[in-house]
Amino acid sequence: MTDGRVTVVLPCMNEADALPVVLAAMPSGFAPLVVDNNSTDGTADVARRAGARVVAESRPGYGSAVHAGIEAADTEIVAVIDADGSLNPADLPGLVADLEAGADMAVGRRRATADVRWPWHARLGTAAVCWRLRTRHGMPVHDIAPMRVARRDAVLGLGVVDRRSGYPLELLVRAAAADWKVVERDVAYGPRAGGKSKVSGSVRGSVHAALDFWRVIS
Repeated sequence: MTDGRVTVVLPCMNEADALPVVLAAMPSGFAPLVVDNNSTDGTADVARRAGARVVAESRPGYGSAVHAGIEAADTEIVAVIDADGSLNPADLPGLVADLEAGADMAVGRRRATADVRWPWHARLGTAAVCWRLRTRHGMPVHDIAPMRVARRDAVLGLGVVDRRSGYPLELLVRAAAADWKVVERDVAYGPRAGGKSKVSGSVRGSVHAALDFWRVIS
């Protein structure tokens, strides 16, 4: 593995309940970097007690937290994964292997486990934007990169400017424009380990995310 370590950026807003599960599942050689995005539940303290590095990002938004984490990373390779426990960090080494085999970026495609509740409005929105990514931008993906691995400097060089929910979409759009080789791999998608989703947990959250998405790819 390049440099023996990979920084795993975990954007967090109020993930104190789920975070211990995620950090405990982190593979050897993968260093978690928790980005506390204005949490009020002690997320940062939970992360520090578990031995994770923590940085604070006061500007609200998923993209703000991800960008701050990537900037703060000190390894060649960076990964990004949700901190709610729905994705398994054990899938990260496979994505790193794809990167080292020649991909510019390796992304996860969620495959729901038997016990997960994946709301229809979230699935429909994802399917719609990914169809747009494939047909308009030539990006051969079927999910919006909920788990991804790339080289730090290359990601920063794409110049992604969205700091809200549209960040992963803009990342894929800019990667397509830069003619990146993007490899998609199935990853398990299970129930949250705690808390409630800010996006798929409600129709309102999904609508707000969808508006961010369409603004990026329209």
